[in-house]
Amino acid sequence: MRKLAIIFLSAVVSLSAFSGCSSSSPSSAESANTADNSASAEQTTKADSGNGEKIKIGVAICNYKDNFQVYMRDAMMEQAGKYPNYEFIFSDGNEDVGKQIGQVEDFISAGAKGIIVVPVNVDTAGPMVTACKEAGIPLVTVNRLINNQEEVGPYVGSESIQAGILQAEYVFEQMGGKGKAVILMGPAGSENTVMRTQGVHQVRDEKYPDIEIVAEEIGNWNRDEGMRIVETWLQSGLEFDAVLANNDEMAMGAAISLEAAGKRDDVIIAGVDAIKDALEFMKEGRLDVTVFQDAKGQGRGGIDTIVAAVEGTLNEQMVWIPFELVTPEKADEYLAMVA
Repeated sequence: MRKLAIIFLSAVVSLSAFSGCSSSSPSSAESANTADNSASAEQTTKADSGNGEKIKIGVAICNYKDNFQVYMRDAMMEQAGKYPNYEFIFSDGNEDVGKQIGQVEDFISAGAKGIIVVPVNVDTAGPMVTACKEAGIPLVTVNRLINNQEEVGPYVGSESIQAGILQAEYVFEQMGGKGKAVILMGPAGSENTVMRTQGVHQVRDEKYPDIEIVAEEIGNWNRDEGMRIVETWLQSGLEFDAVLANNDEMAMGAAISLEAAGKRDDVIIAGVDAIKDALEFMKEGRLDVTVFQDAKGQGRGGIDTIVAAVEGTLNEQMVWIPFELVTPEKADEYLAMVA
């Protein structure tokens, strides 16, 4: 499943039309972009099975600049081709809560029968949940658990705390159970940020009391911000033996800063997601460990789950995709999965 080719073509559409362009092939899926709808890029994927109105599904992704989200979105588009009676409309929230809420409202106004959301902020997702309930349509959240998820509806993703636990157990053991560590965190309010960081602290508190966490700072999943933060720490004279980043992009930024300072070999660097760039860093000896989060599995699961919810055949409310620890000797194996 992970090696399926992406079978969509690009074309320009408007979200207000909510219908996409005609496919040049009856069996193909298609995608399209427009930058002129609520100041966001929109994409439409649908399989053309001939005449007849499609069942419309809105898909609100939180950030197209995040490589993991892009992998997940592309897997959703690929999986959408398996449902010829459905039309999937994709939007980019650009990590803007208000924009994403507006996109969900637009989907509902345009006649969507179901919505998938990768929420920008789990603490402020209430208006989207309320809007879907009032419209009487199912909402499936992917990748990030919303508060009171059991009251919201189906969820597809991985248990975020496990990523932090796997990461910390490996790093702290490599440190010999003592030393100083820093944490690069994702955006404030993100469920992944909160739970991955909590997982690191849990391992430290329960198993490694001689390890001191000397600094934590928000890097917003961004490589440049991770690089800047670590550079600032180094310039301030802060000493640390390990960097535990909530995602790979920030971990790679940390590696770049440590390399520039001539201190890369003195610090263990860990990420989460096992994206392609990070695995290449690992093969080059620039990253020590990451935790695989199956973006494609979550994407495919999100599409399957919303279709089941719309058709009334849903059996599971929580669809868990497990995390997996990735060390350098496994880099090639996981590169084959994400390529």
